[in-house]
Amino acid sequence: MSGISGLRRGLTAVGLAAVVMLPGTVTAASPDAKPAGESDTTATASSEELRQRLEAVHEAGMPGIQAAVRQGERTWSGAAGVADTRTGRPMGADFRHRVGSITKTFTATAVLRQVSAGRVELDAPVKQYLPELFPGERGERITTRMLLNHTSGIADYDHVVFESATRGSLADLERNRFRYHTPEELISIGLEQPPTNEPGQGWAYSNTNYVIAGELLREVTGQAPERYITREIIRPLGLRHTYFPRFNPFIPGPSSKAYEALYHQPDRRGEYSVYTPSAWRTAGALISTPSDLNRFYDALLGGELLDEKALAQMRRTVAVPGSSTRYGLGLMRIETGACGTLWGHDGVVWGMSALALRSADGQRQLSYGVNLTKYQRLGDDGLPKPHPIDRELTALQGSVLCGAAGTASTRSLDSTGVAQLAQLRSSTS
Repeated sequence: MSGISGLRRGLTAVGLAAVVMLPGTVTAASPDAKPAGESDTTATASSEELRQRLEAVHEAGMPGIQAAVRQGERTWSGAAGVADTRTGRPMGADFRHRVGSITKTFTATAVLRQVSAGRVELDAPVKQYLPELFPGERGERITTRMLLNHTSGIADYDHVVFESATRGSLADLERNRFRYHTPEELISIGLEQPPTNEPGQGWAYSNTNYVIAGELLREVTGQAPERYITREIIRPLGLRHTYFPRFNPFIPGPSSKAYEALYHQPDRRGEYSVYTPSAWRTAGALISTPSDLNRFYDALLGGELLDEKALAQMRRTVAVPGSSTRYGLGLMRIETGACGTLWGHDGVVWGMSALALRSADGQRQLSYGVNLTKYQRLGDDGLPKPHPIDRELTALQGSVLCGAAGTASTRSLDSTGVAQLAQLRSSTS
C-alpha cells in the first residue's frame, strides 16, 4: 500500500483520537479478565514514579506532556518536557489545552439534561427538533440517540474540509487556520457525503453528529449551545480553566505550542497552537486542563450532573468495530483484562491530543494532554508503526489505572496492537 493510501486509511479508520492501550486490553472475553467494573486498587503509584513516567514519554520523543492523577483520596499533577521546542519553555501541569472530542461528553451531557427535563426524546426523529436541517425521509429515521452514539450513518465533514491531510499535505490546515465555518456549512458537508451505514445499523465516528447535537441544543434551549454547556455544566462544577474559545484563534491563559507531524509525510511539522476552532464547535472546540477533566468525569460518572436514568442511557454502548472500545452517548467504555472497566473519552485537534479515563469503581483517574500528534511513521502495510512514545504512554496508563497489575506488567506492544491504537488516534476531534 502506498504512503498516501495508508495515510488515507489511517485518517479514516475509526476516528477515536488518543492512545488507549493498557496492559490486558481485550477485544473479546478473556479468561484472565476481572468481572465488569472490577479493578485492582491494591497499589498506587508514587509521585516520583509518576514524574518518571512523564519524563519517559518526553524522552521517547514527545515534546511536552501534562497529567493529573487521582488514586482514591490522593491526587497529583505534573508535567514533563517543553511547551515550545524553539525556546525550551517548560510544559506546565495546568496549561490550557485543546481537548478535541472530549467536548463530545460535555455536549452529550447537556443533551441528556434536556432529556431529563422532558424537552428532548432520545428515540424521537431528529426532524422533530430540526425540520429545516432534515426535511426528508432521513430526518424521520435518524434519532437523537443515533447522533450521540455515532450510529446515524451521517458522514464526517472533516475529510472534506481538511482533504489535503489524506494526501499527506498540511495545505488545508493552513487554508482553514483562520476561516470561519458556520454550523450549517459543516452539517451540509456531512449530509452531502454518502451515508456510512443505514441509520442505527452500524457505528461510524462523525463530528457532524455532534455539530447537529449542538444545533439541537440551540433549538430547545433558545441559546448558543456553548453558552448553555458553560452555564449548566462548566460553571457549577467550578471548572475555572475549561471554556469554549468561540472564534478566538488564541488559547487564553498559559498554553503550549501544538505540533502536527501527519505521519512525517510533510517536509516538516506544522505548528497549530493559534487556530480558529469554528470547524469543531460542540464536536471538539473545548479547552481544558487535566485537573478540570478529572473533576468533570468524576462528577458525571458519580451522578452529580445527570439523574440515574439519564446516566444509564449514557452508558448504553454499541461496539466500535476492530477495537476493545464500546461507545455510549458521548462516552467510551474500555474493557481490560488487568484493569477492569474504564470510562471516559479522548480527543485530538491538529497538534494537541488529550485523554481522560476513570475506573468503574471511581477509585482511579488519569487525564493527560500532549503537544505532538501523528508522530508515528507508516509501514509498508499503510498502518502507523510502533513508536516508543506509544509504549511509554501505555506504561503511564497502566501505572495509574491498573494498580499492581499495571505496575507488574511489562508486556510490550506488538505491531498489531500499536497499529490498532494508531488507527484509533488517527482522525481529528
